[in-house]
Amino acid sequence: MMKKQLIILIFCILSVSSSFAQEGMWMLTQLGQLDLAKKGLMIPVEKIYSPDKPCLADAILQLGGGSASFVSSEGLIVTNHHVAFGALQRASSVTNDYLTNGFLAREHSAEIQAPGYQARLMITMKDVTGEVLEATKGISDPVEKDRKMNLCISEMTRPENEKESDHESVVVPLYDGEQYIKYTYKVFKDIRIVYCPPSSIGVYGGETDNWMWPRHTGDFSFLRVYVSPDGQGREFNAENIPYKPPVWLKVAQGNLKEGDFNFIMGYPGFTTRYRSSNSVRWNQEFAYPFTIKNYGEIISLAQELTRNDPAGELKVASLIKGLANVMKNYQGKVDGMKKTHFLQYKIDFEKEYLAWANSTPERKAKYADNLSKEKAQYDLIEKTKERDNVFGVLQGLSGTLLNVASQIYYISKEMEKPVDERQPGLTDETLKEFAEGLVYAYNNYFEPLDKALLVRTLKMVAELPGGQRITGLEGILYGSGKTPDQWVDEAYSSTKMKDLEFAKNLVGKSSADIEKAGDPFIQLAAGIYPMSEEINKVTEVFSANVTALRTDYMDALYEWKGTKMYPDASGTIRFTWGPVKGYKPADAVWYYPFTTLQGVVDKNTGVEPFDAPAELVALEEKKDFGRWKDPVLNDVPVAFLNQCDITGGNSGSPVMNAGGEIIGVAFDGNYEAMISDWKYDYALQRCISVDMRYVLFVTEKFGNAGFLLDEMGVKK
Repeated sequence: MMKKQLIILIFCILSVSSSFAQEGMWMLTQLGQLDLAKKGLMIPVEKIYSPDKPCLADAILQLGGGSASFVSSEGLIVTNHHVAFGALQRASSVTNDYLTNGFLAREHSAEIQAPGYQARLMITMKDVTGEVLEATKGISDPVEKDRKMNLCISEMTRPENEKESDHESVVVPLYDGEQYIKYTYKVFKDIRIVYCPPSSIGVYGGETDNWMWPRHTGDFSFLRVYVSPDGQGREFNAENIPYKPPVWLKVAQGNLKEGDFNFIMGYPGFTTRYRSSNSVRWNQEFAYPFTIKNYGEIISLAQELTRNDPAGELKVASLIKGLANVMKNYQGKVDGMKKTHFLQYKIDFEKEYLAWANSTPERKAKYADNLSKEKAQYDLIEKTKERDNVFGVLQGLSGTLLNVASQIYYISKEMEKPVDERQPGLTDETLKEFAEGLVYAYNNYFEPLDKALLVRTLKMVAELPGGQRITGLEGILYGSGKTPDQWVDEAYSSTKMKDLEFAKNLVGKSSADIEKAGDPFIQLAAGIYPMSEEINKVTEVFSANVTALRTDYMDALYEWKGTKMYPDASGTIRFTWGPVKGYKPADAVWYYPFTTLQGVVDKNTGVEPFDAPAELVALEEKKDFGRWKDPVLNDVPVAFLNQCDITGGNSGSPVMNAGGEIIGVAFDGNYEAMISDWKYDYALQRCISVDMRYVLFVTEKFGNAGFLLDEMGVKK
């Protein structure tokens, strides 16, 4: 125990000595060690984060799968258009297409719900490493150790998560299990849409420009947080009022130039910078390529089936956007890994590591075989990778009806297990939340695509090699006397799962009662459940064994290197800094760090995705920039680059200047550095942000919503 705590302490102290301090997504408790004043920060670090005083961190929110920040005393928040995209889609119809046309509420009463959206504000973080490790003391089996740890964590967070309040707690492992932090959040459940520009601004450039520079996307939206009159974060209610945050970000009034100090606080998802060559190889050769191919085929299918169908296009818009974003990201990762010979880089590094590990008998006994043991674990799951990939599609991307039926049936089987064997966190309250949340799954239901996805997956199952068959589907594929198309047609004709209320009423019932419904999708879910359990157990063993080996590897890396070690991103609030800076993507090419409104017009073809609104083009042609013209650029700045270290989940994070004022909203990384989840590249990695001056220009001059600038305290 003392050894673990000593390692954690030294991690926190020494990890800041990285060659380029802007590398890393730092925990807020590490800020005092970053020497930020020498880098250009003009406010005390206590103004950024203080556990017992108001600070800028109190203005940062986790919103869905992204981030956001308070920018007024009336609960107004700014985030990315693509973070708000799902809310706009759910609120839209063919007659009120907010995705295409945008949305503006001129008064609070006109603000509309962001269906299914919640925001979380971190209120405390506590190191609970000692408690978690104590619960597993003396247990050598990784699987049993993992179960005990999960039970301990579940008990540790249960009081906050079960009581009738707006607080929620989660325990997160850092440094591959060297440290555990308990985060407690205030949860806001009533989020409303205030102003979103049309897609011809918010998604300008579409997938063509996604992850690319130069970028001209006005990727921003304004939402508002509502609470009960007594300040509780509760569901939508007509009596709810705008939340009054104790801290909100002030909008910068000055200009921005290359070299200026920037910092970002947000909620990056997950990085894998300490993973071994085993993990690199698995993702480069198997996981990423399968996902790229699978998502590409689904996107093509969705586009084909909704062509000239506006209602269908709205239903599948979020699905296509989400899949396309991940697909391009993964393709960039594969391209980057191959271009930089990243796998070989890891192998060469591990040769040095093994030489060090074998240099003394003590090290050899502790560390010399952890990578080979990890490879053995990957070898086991590689034997069934085709089956497991297809099974993942069967349970996740084979249409809404099967997905919902599988989840309902799985939950019923889990609830029938003893408490210490079921999935942690499954309670009557979580079942209620799941049932209420089904409405959002059905919101995206488009039957032609739903049917086509299931037919596609059944054909994929039938094509699996003999040794990797998925059991439970024999009656459909081989015993029904029907083709997959025929079976699916009949299933969709007879099912009751299209009825949301029918599905909700199944939640919480026993598996036997659910099976009595006789629905074809329930029967299908029940049929594949045994294989689901088999795969889950293999995955559980793999995860437990590999996690234990990675923890040992982290111990070894510390003992060997001692420095340059910061925690991988973990879906929790982090800090990163870096100057405004361009980059050189190729020989004889230099990318400047700012784009302008003129660039928007230059790209404009009038055809989606380069279909800039005529009113916006007219503002550029008339040079009607108002107060938003940059004196050096002689134009309105649209987006800018800096060296902040971000990843997925940071979308919507505020970018702040040296004085802690918001200057932009982060929304992307650059394609040349897509392997950034695995390795930070000082020369190439850049964060792309929409310039706050463009946000304000569009809001005021294009959207005619100057009252929002007044609310934010922007001087005229």
